Amino acid sequence: METHLKVSLIQHTPEPEKLVAAAAKLCYSTAGADEIMEDLTAENVEKFLNRLMGMGHASPIEHANFTFAIEGVSRSLTHQLVRHRLASFSQKSQRYVNENQFHYVIPPEIKAIPEGEKIFVEGMENAQRTYDQLAEKLMKTHMETLLKEGVSEKTAKNLAEKKAIEDARFVLPNACETKIVMTMNTRELLHFFNQRCCNRAQWEIRDLAIEMLKECRRVAPLLFVKAGPRCLYASCPEGAMTCGKIEEVRKLFKEF
Repeated sequence: METHLKVSLIQHTPEPEKLVAAAAKLCYSTAGADEIMEDLTAENVEKFLNRLMGMGHASPIEHANFTFAIEGVSRSLTHQLVRHRLASFSQKSQRYVNENQFHYVIPPEIKAIPEGEKIFVEGMENAQRTYDQLAEKLMKTHMETLLKEGVSEKTAKNLAEKKAIEDARFVLPNACETKIVMTMNTRELLHFFNQRCCNRAQWEIRDLAIEMLKECRRVAPLLFVKAGPRCLYASCPEGAMTCGKIEEVRKLFKEF
C-alpha cells in the first residue's frame, strides 16, 4: 500500500531563541550565570541573535534542540538521513516489527507513468508475497526446533517469529516505508537544510527537509530565517552542476 510523508515537530527546547540569546549574552557581556536570563525581552533576543548570526558564531545555537517524528518515508531516505552523524535517531525495527503488510513509497517519476506505476506496484506485491512465504516457512522450522528443545509453546512462538522476520526482511525493498524519530541541534539543522533543501538533493529527502524547515520556522523564526539551500543569499556553490533555477529557489524559500 502506498504511503505519504508526514513530519511532526514533537518536542523542542523551550524558548529556543531566548536560550540561544542567553548563551550569546554570556559570551559578549559581563553577565554571570545568575544573570544571563535577565532582561531578555523580545527586542533584546532579536538583537543578540542578529548579531550572532551575522558574526557566524555558531556554538551558542547548538544549545537548542528539535525532535521530529517522521513517517511515510522509505528505507532509501533513512539510509541518507543517518549520514548526518551529529544527530540522534530511533528507527522502526524490521527485526522486531512484522512487515506482513508493508507500505511503500512510489517515486513521482515512476508514478507519472501509468505503466511504470503498475510495474512498481507488482514488484511491491511480489516482495510482500515472498516475505510472507519466507516468514511462514522460517517460523514453522524454528517452532519445531524450539519445541523439541523443550521450550513452551507460547515462548517458542514469540522466539520463532522474531527469528523468522529478521531473516525474511532481507527481501524487503528500499521503497519499504519506515518511521523514525530524529533530534538535531540548530547548528546541525542549518547544515542539513543547506545540503538537503538544494535542488540537487534526492527528491524524497528534499521534500522532508522542506517540511522540517517549515516546522522550525514556525517555532524559531529568528534562528531559521535564512535557512535553506546555500544559494539563497550567495551564488550557487555547485558550479557546473547547478540546477540553473536560483531565482525560483529563492522565491520558494521566501514564501514560507
